[in-house]
Amino acid sequence: MNQTAKIIKPKLGLLELAKQLGNVQQACKVMGYSR
Repeated sequence: MNQTAKIIKPKLGLLELAKQLGNVQQACKVMGYSR
């Protein structure tokens, strides 16, 4: 896995979670990201 993939993969997981929850703010909170 290259450096770019290491950066992008967690963010894709965040977006997928936001899609499932239907709520970006909640997904950020769950994943520990600042919105």
